[in-house]
Amino acid sequence: MDEQQAGKDAGKIPRILISADRSSSGKTTISMGLMAVLASRGYKVQPFKVALDYIDSSYHTEITGRFCRNLDGYLMDENGILDVYTHACEVGEGADIAIIEGVRGLYEGFESLSDIGSTAQIAKLLKCPVVFVINARSITRSSAALVNGYKNFDPEVEIAGVILNNIGSIRHAEKAKQAIEYYAGVPVIGIIPRDPSMQISMRHLGLMPALEGRRRLGDFDERLGGIEKIIKEGVDIDRFLAIAGSAKPLESPENSIFTGVESGAGSISIPGSIPESIPESDKPRIGVALDEAFNFYYRDNIDLLELDGAEIVYFSPVKDSRLPDVDGLYIGGGYPELFASELEANESMRREIKEASASGMPIYAECGGLMYLTEKISTGVPGKGTYHDASMPESTYEMVGALPGHTIMGQTRVVSYNIGTLAGDCVIGKKGNTFKGHEFHHSEIREIPGDAKFAIKLSRGTGIKDDLDGLTVENTLGSYAHLHGAAYRELAGSFVEAVRKYRAEEK
Repeated sequence: MDEQQAGKDAGKIPRILISADRSSSGKTTISMGLMAVLASRGYKVQPFKVALDYIDSSYHTEITGRFCRNLDGYLMDENGILDVYTHACEVGEGADIAIIEGVRGLYEGFESLSDIGSTAQIAKLLKCPVVFVINARSITRSSAALVNGYKNFDPEVEIAGVILNNIGSIRHAEKAKQAIEYYAGVPVIGIIPRDPSMQISMRHLGLMPALEGRRRLGDFDERLGGIEKIIKEGVDIDRFLAIAGSAKPLESPENSIFTGVESGAGSISIPGSIPESIPESDKPRIGVALDEAFNFYYRDNIDLLELDGAEIVYFSPVKDSRLPDVDGLYIGGGYPELFASELEANESMRREIKEASASGMPIYAECGGLMYLTEKISTGVPGKGTYHDASMPESTYEMVGALPGHTIMGQTRVVSYNIGTLAGDCVIGKKGNTFKGHEFHHSEIREIPGDAKFAIKLSRGTGIKDDLDGLTVENTLGSYAHLHGAAYRELAGSFVEAVRKYRAEEK
């Protein structure tokens, strides 16, 4: 690695993408281990996750000490992807190396006849060499056919190395390695033995989030340390770094959202100048819920809120008895159903949020945040659902009640991109604004009154009911849609403006 370039120019630092032939091949734990090994060596590792997953990203952030960023080729255009990548690598002291974890199989994406939304699309846009992980359990020579097929499917994707996972013996490893290098011409740079310590606790949306894992698992650090040790012993780290160093230079993005934000009218403002022009005491303050129950946030959204002049104040709906002194609230997704008893018991917090909503304070809530703002949550309801978690008994818990409705867990499963249009002016934008987002939930909201107001009309996706999302009361909006500021660029500016207006009116 050229130490003179390290951490200075995002387009020139080493970068590498870790993918696989399918889900459950081990790429997440292997990615975690590689990040940990390099971080232990003193590298400033910038992690990324392809697509919109929050949970894998939480581990990458925990391990590297740098916020993991998401890259999605369906939601974001090419410049947006490059912009998010560049901003992440250059923020703070700057990164020495970028490691991107793929999603599902290398070529899985939005549709069958293009690479939109796929890991392969990101690899090509960022000119990124790929290390291909194979779950080699019970295969040897066939693994060469697998690598050949993926290598030749799209010659623009550079598969530069292979890591064999779930290897049962030395002989197993030798046969698979020899076949791949002979028939596919791709070096095998890692051999990972079959080992139960390579597992992290799973649940219905994937891994247990890192913040929750640290609370629930007494041996959390030991588990991460065990993964690091296995990867350190099983992967040729120097060859891994050489592959990352072979990545071709990237150009800088145009019209970065992190230095200028396009408004709905197409004009450019410079939010980076706003914090300097407003005294610290006059900045609008946004309370962001962050604890075991609520931790699904895209870091870029937080950055953009700050660039638009807001001060971020974190609080815990689980542990804090009172709201901080803020002018608006952002309650992200998470697992409120697993902490429903604790959320219910925190009556003072629920009461203060409901009073803030009634006063007209702008409140934006996504998925888990939406559920928390409804009147109650019921868990363990018998039915056709596929929600599996034995820790949730059959019970009903009182929630905030700022929004009407009764959240029922386990009767549905929704995983989808969505496309929406704002039906009227609201805290996240102007009437007619359109967005692409996504939703992923195992809940539905019932007992919604007939005169309930919705801010979003969906042309794709499920939403809350009848293709409607964004349940709204006063300036409180809750939706199943998760939005990313690099895809829906009006999000941060619109919300900060609503908060700033409320602050001025309350003074």
